[in-house]
Amino acid sequence: MLQHITLTLAREPDFPEGSTECGYDIVAPLDSAGHLDPEAWHKAKAQCRVRRFWVGEDDRSGLLVHQAGGVHGATWKIDYDPKASNEDESGYRLDTHHFVANEYVSIRDADGHPHTFKIKEIHPA
Repeated sequence: MLQHITLTLAREPDFPEGSTECGYDIVAPLDSAGHLDPEAWHKAKAQCRVRRFWVGEDDRSGLLVHQAGGVHGATWKIDYDPKASNEDESGYRLDTHHFVANEYVSIRDADGHPHTFKIKEIHPA
C-alpha cells in the first residue's frame, strides 16, 4: 500500500531547532514492518513521487527510484531529472530503515551534503 511520508529537517548548524519548512513529501510503498517495499515499488513506481521543499528555494519534484548497487545489492534515490545524474539525492540505508513517526532518516543532497530528517507523519496516500 502506498503511503504519504512527510520528513522535516532535524537540528543541524544552519537550523539549530530544525525546520518544518525544509523537508520531503514522499509517496512510497511500505511493507507491514514499515520498510520500503521494492516489489510493491516495481508495480507502482510511476506513483512513487517526491516533493522536496526548502525555505527560500523553489520546490523540486522527482521520483523515488530503487536501483541495483549499494551495500545490500540495491539502493534508493530521488531522481529529479532522468536525463541527468548530478541532481540525484540518495538516502542513507533506506533499504533497511523502519519508517515510523518520530524516527530519523538521512538523505544526501545533490551536492553530497548529508541532512537528517524526522519522520513527521505517515498516512495512506
